This record gives sequence, structure tokens and C-alpha cells, in this order.
Amino acid sequence: MKAAVLEAFKTPMKVHENWPDPECGPEDAIVKVEANGICRSDWHVCEGDWEWIGLQPELPHVIGHEYCGIVEEVGSQVTKFKKGDRVICPFNFGCGTCEFCQSGHQNTCVNFEGAGFVRPGGYGQYAGVSRADLNLVALPETIPFVEAASMGCRFMTSFHGVVDQAQVGAGDWVSIHGCGGIGLAATQIATSLGANVIAVDINDESLAVAKQMGALHTVNAAKEDAPAAVIELSGGGTHVSIDALGIATTCLNSILSLRSRGRHLQIGLTTQEEKGFVSLPVDIMVARELQFVGTIGMQPQRYPSMLNMVESGKLTPGRMVTNVIGIDDAADVITSMGSYGTVGTTVVKW
Repeated sequence: MKAAVLEAFKTPMKVHENWPDPECGPEDAIVKVEANGICRSDWHVCEGDWEWIGLQPELPHVIGHEYCGIVEEVGSQVTKFKKGDRVICPFNFGCGTCEFCQSGHQNTCVNFEGAGFVRPGGYGQYAGVSRADLNLVALPETIPFVEAASMGCRFMTSFHGVVDQAQVGAGDWVSIHGCGGIGLAATQIATSLGANVIAVDINDESLAVAKQMGALHTVNAAKEDAPAAVIELSGGGTHVSIDALGIATTCLNSILSLRSRGRHLQIGLTTQEEKGFVSLPVDIMVARELQFVGTIGMQPQRYPSMLNMVESGKLTPGRMVTNVIGIDDAADVITSMGSYGTVGTTVVKW
């Protein structure tokens, strides 16, 4: 198959015309990839980040964790899917047997086998899905593949975080720090729930897109004190604040933007600079009874709620897509993410 392959960290992916196809086990499925979203997480992986949490793949490897497509092959034990089915693939494949999978939290599976991290991902023409009956999701005919790919990890992770973990409600004030794919998705989702969103970023173009996604106010953190501006706009601080980027500055600004008894939602993962550790204003968190909530991915069984909102028009992830490219251009887009050189969502269409 044709594939963009990561051969070495800190080096752009290289396109191969005859890379080996993924193998299909008895419980697995092979998906012919129709579209794959380009995520900032891809840049982290290419840089060699995240070995401290076990998300560094063995090289060479075909990465890409935001893909959708058509089932090409299923293993002998797969009963829910067949060749020709339209599907979308959560990146966090569960094992089905650990205590978290058994309680319906496959996204925190202790035997994580992630799309694009362990299994070959969406930068190849074909991708393998472990335990397809557990980990694949049917994609409605009404949702185009490019729009489905734009949901990727950014939209599904934001949906689980905003709806399930932070429990954002109508009338809540929500500040979102970082307006990349995650931040824009969270903006749209929180707005659809009736929340008042304040989008924070250092890029005016990204803030303009956040406005289009429903943000009530925007704050340029390069030009003003972000927490102070958020507190003033929200009349005392937000009920929920989200770090959608994962650097020390956005994490701290998010926490300091909260009103008493507020909830900080951490979606962004850190970089080599932090290596997973960020200093926190613990005394303020105690005195104000603030909550620090983490979130990762989303369980396959939660997808229908999100997809129903997309089909009804309450959520429109396709509006976040600003660029559709071929696989030969993917490496350049990922490289540009190191200097925050992208706005909105870029999707590879096969």
C-alpha cells in the first residue's frame, strides 16, 4: 500500500509506494482509509514526545489516529461489521477484559493499543483495528468522510471532556485556552450545550475561527493578561476552564481563570519541556475548592450521541476543516505545527 512512514523522530515522514499492508487477526478489521485528520498529536509523535506515558511508537511506523473509511476485511470472529461498512475509528482501542473496559471505560484501558501508536494508522491506505466488535463505530451515510475525519481525536475527546467529564451546562461560562483543533471543537460543543464561551489564543486568525464556532468573546493572550481578561468578561471567572493545548502557560492560565468551585478540564498533553509535569497553584485550588479533571478519548458506545448531534446539525465539525490535502503533503503540514502554523483542521483525503 502507499503510506507516509515515520522512519525517525524529528524527521518528516517519507512516502512509500509499497509499504506492507496491515495484517488482520481473527478479532480484527482492516479499514480502507478514506480520510485522516492531521492532529497536533501527530507533531508530538514525530518529535518523539510522550515516551513518559507510553505513546512513543516503535519505528519505522505508520502513524495517524483520526481516520475513517470502509471496511475492507474482517477476522473470522467479527460479527458486527462486514466488508463495505462505513466506519469511524476511535483511537483508543480497548482490550475488553480489564476492569475499565468491563465497566465501560475503554478509553482508559490499561492495555491501550492505540490507532497509529501501536497499530498502523491513517497515513496508510489501509489501517488495522484491534477487536473490531469492541472498538469500531458505524458511520452514518449522511456524514461525509472528510467531516468524519475532522472529528478525529479532537472532536470526540472534546465531546467526552466537555459533556461527560466537565459536565458543562446551559448558562455556564467556559474559557478555552488554545484554539487549535481541540479548542475549536470544545468551543462548538460547549456552545451547542448553551454555554457562554471565551476563547483564548495568541493567534488572531485562530480566534476569528473560534468566533465562527460560537465563542461569545475572544482574548489574545499575547496582548493581555488572559486570566484577568476572562475574569472580567465572565463577571468573576468561568465555571469551567479548558487547557486545550498542554503547555505550562495554558494550564496555569486556565486554572487562574476559574471562579470558586470551578472545574479545570485538562485535554492537552505536555511537550518535552514539561515532560508531564506542570507547577500548579495548589493553595488557590484548595481555597477556592477548584476541581482538576482529566480526559482522554471517548468510548465507542458514546459515539452515537455525538453523531446524532452532527446529523441533526447541532454540531458541524466539517466547518472546522480549512484545508484538504493529499498524502504527499501531510509531512509539511505536521512540520508547520511546531510553530503553530496551521489554523482550523487539515484533513488528508485518500
